[in-house]
Amino acid sequence: MTLDTTYAGRRVLVTGHTGFKGSWLCLWLARMGAQVTGYSLEPPTEPSHFALVRPEMRSVIADVRDRERLAAVVVEARPEIAFHLAAQPLVRRSYREAVQTLETNVLGTANFLDACRAAEGVRAAVVVTSDKCYENREWVHGYRETDRLGGFDPYSCSKACAELVTASFRNSFFADGSTLVASVRAGNVLGGGDWSEDRLVPDMMRAAAAGGTTLIRNPGAVRPWQHVLDVLAGYLLLGRRLLEGQRDFAGPWNFGPGPESFLTAGEVARAVAARWGAVSVDLAAAPTAGPHEAGLLALDSGKARRVLGWRPLLGIEQALDLTVQWYREHHELGHIATLEQLDDYARRAQAGA
Repeated sequence: MTLDTTYAGRRVLVTGHTGFKGSWLCLWLARMGAQVTGYSLEPPTEPSHFALVRPEMRSVIADVRDRERLAAVVVEARPEIAFHLAAQPLVRRSYREAVQTLETNVLGTANFLDACRAAEGVRAAVVVTSDKCYENREWVHGYRETDRLGGFDPYSCSKACAELVTASFRNSFFADGSTLVASVRAGNVLGGGDWSEDRLVPDMMRAAAAGGTTLIRNPGAVRPWQHVLDVLAGYLLLGRRLLEGQRDFAGPWNFGPGPESFLTAGEVARAVAARWGAVSVDLAAAPTAGPHEAGLLALDSGKARRVLGWRPLLGIEQALDLTVQWYREHHELGHIATLEQLDDYARRAQAGA
């Protein structure tokens, strides 16, 4: 699995660049020599990974719901490839802010694709959605790209709708292959620099830094856990194929870990606590019923492995090691390990490890 010099000198647009995954992606692109333009709201948390790593790029602070502004930035940036990560990314917040979630995740995706359609020279677009775009039937096997879309909660619904919007634009406006459009679906992403609310590991890292205990509200929930660099490697590898004009790579893709990384929240919590003694967790289920959340969710990423040649380089133990190391060094030493972890991973990927 190599990325070689595909992105060196390329003009790349990334929406959602100030977020957790977006900041890691922009830093990686900049390290490969890409000319990156980001379009996003201000960093969603304090502290923020984006502010800590400050990738070399042009940063535009604006809302994806602002169709005219987004279109103007895409025209000005002239990207050869665009990655759409801008979103309201939290399930529990979607219950509180349902309309805002739908506006951002659905209309924002339509605005992004329409901007790519109107601009000249956009050869490829990658729309990032979620594993929660599938109609969750609590199956023990992983969902495949051909399985039915759905969404119990507003967040999941918005991601399923974003997939439908993407397919509609691909069929209606990009069928000639002038712009190759793909969508990507990943599981629960681990990695340093995520301070989002209501996420398991960030919640534990915040509590550890403050000397508190984290209540694990649903310790029996099973998720596919994976490191952010494995996920982004899949996005970048897919983007490479699209830039090469390989039309068979347009469409939906799953990027999830192997079955050994399908763990309960309780198992992950215990593993994190074992790696950093400052972490204290309470594995009793939350005493009051909260909004509905999936109990079992897994992805089948066989297509990405067979067709794209992607596979995770980091097992769950390595993913947890790197994640806890990042937060612990940040808390205890003020050190930001992002570049070291990124460069080490990139060397492994380049070598086909």
